Amino acid sequence: MGAAGELRYRVHCQRRADVIDGYGNTNGEWQTEFTVAAAYRHLRGGEDVIAARLSGRHPAIITVRASSQSEQITTDWRLVDARDGTEWAISDVTAETDGQYIALLCVSGVAT
Repeated sequence: MGAAGELRYRVHCQRRADVIDGYGNTNGEWQTEFTVAAAYRHLRGGEDVIAARLSGRHPAIITVRASSQSEQITTDWRLVDARDGTEWAISDVTAETDGQYIALLCVSGVAT
């Protein structure tokens, strides 16, 4: 990841909140915990990426600045693009070696 200027987009970082429906059932509604600046790197090439695209899934690496908030993100969370509402399921969370950014391997077009 280069300069902070590459973080041009905003994503809502969401996790499921347990909500009791009054009948003893617990439903998980998505709840925005915070919104952060992000950079997208859309994956291209490779058999796995091409197969994913053919089945309507879109893999990308979404990078956010490391902070006390963003370090809470796990694969149980999802990201929602603030511009167009695209939902991204998080497959992997990796702290960059410089400690300044977190790379999130995400896929759109899957159930979250």
